[in-house]
Amino acid sequence: MTNIALITGITGQDGSFLAEFLLSKGYEVHGTIRRSSVDFRERIMHLEGAPHFHLHYADLGDSMSIIQVLNKVRPTEIYNLAAQSHVQVSFDSPEFTADVDATGVLRILEGVRQCGLAKTCRIYQASTSELYGKVEEVPQNENTQFHPYSPYAVAKLYGYWIVKEYREAYNMYCCSGILFNHESERRGETFVTRKITLAAARIAQGKQDKLYLGNLSSLRDWGYAKDYVECMWLILQHETPEDFVIATGVQHSVREFCQLAFHHVGIELEFKGEGADEKGIDKTTGKVIVEVSEDFYRPTDVVNLLGDPTKAKAKLGWNPAKTSFEELVKIMVEADIVKVAAEVAGEKVRTNLVEYLEKGIVK
Repeated sequence: MTNIALITGITGQDGSFLAEFLLSKGYEVHGTIRRSSVDFRERIMHLEGAPHFHLHYADLGDSMSIIQVLNKVRPTEIYNLAAQSHVQVSFDSPEFTADVDATGVLRILEGVRQCGLAKTCRIYQASTSELYGKVEEVPQNENTQFHPYSPYAVAKLYGYWIVKEYREAYNMYCCSGILFNHESERRGETFVTRKITLAAARIAQGKQDKLYLGNLSSLRDWGYAKDYVECMWLILQHETPEDFVIATGVQHSVREFCQLAFHHVGIELEFKGEGADEKGIDKTTGKVIVEVSEDFYRPTDVVNLLGDPTKAKAKLGWNPAKTSFEELVKIMVEADIVKVAAEVAGEKVRTNLVEYLEKGIVK
């Protein structure tokens, strides 16, 4: 029987990598997208028109649209990756975050039941290390107590527990992957890692003067999203439905990420000062390139996330060290150097065209 996967949030970083991975495994891949006057499909444009790749309009806030897609596709695997996934935004839009990240998971699970797919469809729920929030122990594993510390984390905690409830109440194969921070060249530009790599590329090419960040001492366990989607798939291939921590087991600060990113564009940073007064200085020129802005501080901040991937390694055979932290940063920086160079080239073309038009050289 053909494996049929349904991916919500397919236009995101994880969704696009997962779609590529599943297509390479011979899956028929279906994805849900939301109607919008603006096209957000740049991460999957190269897949559109390919055999066995299909898109459908649906929204986690609309149970009827989910049921329609489920009845049409009849998937054997569902990867629920759709979410309002920005922690800071969840403080500004807590109700929307709750509707999508909490109740949206319930709509998927109940939709599977109502469509008669409870015994034939396996469900993966994208959970998050933010569940640990104000951490109770370091490192964090599948048995660590949760202490969510943002509206996003609280909503995701409901999603985690409703998955366990449906697994136990209805004997459904549904489970959660507790993903620690995972980044890539496809990460959204508002996320701190991509904000750093893009700024490094722009500053190196003279398109930006300074980078403003929040807490430079925050510690994170950063992995490569392309590696993490493979683990999502392995979780659904496991004999029994279980929840897994997906992490590298290695921790770095935002400050370290900054230093490494700027190193890859030829700028060596030295940090001086403490707290809100800390600054990142170019060792060669003495110019201040990185500053701290309290505008980027969260009302409640998670500062010490470190995952323990022992269970995933032992039971799934997953390798969390496939892409190192150093390799990840390099991949992201190199992609942004190309992106910024293309932007600069495009600006020059536009400038020349305007000049030619003004001089009557072209009409």
